[in-house]
Amino acid sequence: MIQSVRQRYNEVFSPELYRAFLDRIEADLPGQLDFRVAESPIFIPKLLTGKLLQACDDIIDVITRDDFRALSEKAIPASQRVPNEPGDGPDAHTQFLAVDFAVCKDPSNGEFVPQLIELQGFPSLYGYQPYLATLFRTFYPIPDNLSHLFNAATNIDYLGQLRQMLVGDCQPEEVILLEIYPEKQKTRIDFVLTEKATGVAPVCLTKIRKEGRALYYEKEGRQIRIKRIYNRLIFDDLKHFPDLKTDFQLTDDVDVEWIGHPNWFFRISKYTLPLLKSPYVPDSYYLSDLPEYPADLENYVLKPLFSFAGSGVKLNVTPADLDAIPFDQRDGYLLQKKVVYEPVIQSPDGLVKCEIRMLFIWPKGDEKPTLLTNLGRLSRGEMIGVDFNKNKDWVGGTICFFEK
Repeated sequence: MIQSVRQRYNEVFSPELYRAFLDRIEADLPGQLDFRVAESPIFIPKLLTGKLLQACDDIIDVITRDDFRALSEKAIPASQRVPNEPGDGPDAHTQFLAVDFAVCKDPSNGEFVPQLIELQGFPSLYGYQPYLATLFRTFYPIPDNLSHLFNAATNIDYLGQLRQMLVGDCQPEEVILLEIYPEKQKTRIDFVLTEKATGVAPVCLTKIRKEGRALYYEKEGRQIRIKRIYNRLIFDDLKHFPDLKTDFQLTDDVDVEWIGHPNWFFRISKYTLPLLKSPYVPDSYYLSDLPEYPADLENYVLKPLFSFAGSGVKLNVTPADLDAIPFDQRDGYLLQKKVVYEPVIQSPDGLVKCEIRMLFIWPKGDEKPTLLTNLGRLSRGEMIGVDFNKNKDWVGGTICFFEK
């Protein structure tokens, strides 16, 4: 999207250089990369950067409202509500915020504009993204006036802020990154890099022992008391292990501090979309609130509120599809105005669509989240997800460099 930078990058790019780039990741982190890395970063011009920042401000204005917790209470399934969520006061918020935007074109003036796709009060690849940015700079010409960071001067500064929020006044071994079989997760490269940067190690749910309200895990033959949990585990993943027996369940009342609390995964999610009003947020409605279907139903997508990673999304909706949903289940569905991705990234053989995820942290006591970095994804498919981009090149995860 910055033509001069794109042209120079594409002149240098070659399949051989990309292969060397991937080989460096394998050399640095053997066996840890388990998802496709796109061939290129995304270069964001100043005008679009400003619109992205305004879009984020519009969203933050809603989630920092005094009544947001009350408005989002119904987002949490009763069977998945986790105790000891901080109540009223300066700590009653998520510690992580990730906001996904499609890059689109404004038909009125031809300018690129962001359109919100989803948002989540849950961590993303916070440990991996600075590593990826550095690697792109090592292999390719990235101008100095472009940066992947906000509110941090360097990766060291950025990772220091992340470490402070995760570890606080604890010892790093008293803080765990909670997952189910972390060594098998596709995002395990992020877990490794997070541990390198912060000292917080991944620990499997099955390895945790509960004694009263206290939690422990074993390290080098010692039983370590868990004081903080950096939570990377979502209930949806546990459905893949219906017979799993563990000493500790997420819904147990235990004496730990959550970073961030699992309830915010639901509070800030698709459930939030109808609460947002902004030029950069497509119209969204709870299906249960609609007295009649939109006349232009073909311009909407149907999303289940309580499924994740694109599961159950219906792109081409008909009245018959909506009629088939029982009235007592309609509060579990969302109708969202379709977002038309504009192919904007020039690859060697055509234009590619992209999505930008803005990554915030929200330390306890702060009035609002702080934007630190980002994640990008390239796509040639109908949707951004992996299933729509199999056997294609110039697709996958990447990083954005913003013109400051």
